[in-house]
Amino acid sequence: MEKDSLRIGALELASRLIVGTGKYPSMEVMQAAHAASGAAMVTVAIRRIGLDDRQGRTMLDYIDRDRFTILPNTAGCYTAKDAILTARLARELLSTDLIKLEVIGDAQTLYPDTRGTLAAAEQLVGDGFTVLPYIGDDPIACRQLEEMGCAAVMPLAAPIGSGLGVCNPYSIRIIKERARVPVIVDAGVGTASDAALAMELGVDALLMNTGIAGASDPVRMARAMKHAVIAGREAFLAGRMPKRLYANASSPMQDLIATQAP
Repeated sequence: MEKDSLRIGALELASRLIVGTGKYPSMEVMQAAHAASGAAMVTVAIRRIGLDDRQGRTMLDYIDRDRFTILPNTAGCYTAKDAILTARLARELLSTDLIKLEVIGDAQTLYPDTRGTLAAAEQLVGDGFTVLPYIGDDPIACRQLEEMGCAAVMPLAAPIGSGLGVCNPYSIRIIKERARVPVIVDAGVGTASDAALAMELGVDALLMNTGIAGASDPVRMARAMKHAVIAGREAFLAGRMPKRLYANASSPMQDLIATQAP
């Protein structure tokens, strides 16, 4: 198979699956799921890193930094100001300019605040961050974020943690067709068929957490997601056959009849 790596700014990743760190039944299960996923990047919510472990360990101690690139995120921020502060703290803590930007606008749906996201993205890009913003499946907002200098755009497939799959494939297709930066579908992927469908739309990568961590067997689901992302990507690159209303014989007679002697 030809090399098909994912490029985000100056970063090159061997996997098109990005995984999260929340909601696992234990840190050991999380580690095993990360390994099974084949992912090269793991996202961590900076505001949710616990400091109350008796042994003094945090989430970061359970991530193999030789194997995974850490993508800090601003989950839990409801204002641009809080998101900017959290990103700056992440840069100091992890010595990275990478940031997954989240500015939430509604506590029930967890939909992003578009205006706040745009404001925070503009400031962070100006500060030298490599910004990957979580945003609605809005082609206009995605274009504006790209024009600001974001390294990728991350439209949602469905509300965070819902597992509903890709609710609006048409918007995702439009976003991808227009984008000149990677399009990473973020949030809402619930199972392997959702992941394959998203990748068949042509997006560059997927980020998922609950779909894996919330499964009865997170490690097995992580492995399933790995294969689904690869299969969906390969199908997109292969180019599917056209859909037809009527049958079209797999072994047509036309060529056979044409080659028979009179």
